[in-house]
Amino acid sequence: MKTKSNYYGFTLIELIVAIVVLSIGVTAFVRLINQTTANSIDPVILEQANAIAQSYLEEALLNPFCDPDVSTSCPVFCSVENMCGVCSNFEGLANRALFDDVCDYGNINDNAGAVSQTGGAVIGGTESFNINVTVVDTGITLQATPSLDTLNSANGEIVRVDVNVTHDTFQSLNLTLSGYKTNF
Repeated sequence: MKTKSNYYGFTLIELIVAIVVLSIGVTAFVRLINQTTANSIDPVILEQANAIAQSYLEEALLNPFCDPDVSTSCPVFCSVENMCGVCSNFEGLANRALFDDVCDYGNINDNAGAVSQTGGAVIGGTESFNINVTVVDTGITLQATPSLDTLNSANGEIVRVDVNVTHDTFQSLNLTLSGYKTNF
């Protein structure tokens, strides 16, 4: 004779195994979400960093290639000696309002402080941003674009301006923008 069981469901062991498997999956998912949130950069911070880098790069590239203060000794094609060294009458980092050529912007280092405007006034809310500007005038040769493939930094025809922006709180933020200034 057959007996029919009226009991349907899970055994205690099946329930324990299901709970353990689900808890491991949920724990892994929560850790992933927490890690992603902790390491992600706030989009507002990223946009501010991009705007800061663009403004510094534009400010530097809008200036002349050769220093107008010593324009009599700076030929049309600046030589390596006359580029970001001898030709540039460096006005000093504290006097950014006096910068009058692209090479003056080399070695700007606004770290652990607020971003300053050209006149020296501080822009509020930028205290956590760190800005480094370098002007590279050696070892640059462009060959990607036909109209620029003959320019060479060794002939005093081109410099590269690199603007690097980092943030004190968001360690993963390391934004670098580069631009080229030619002597034409």
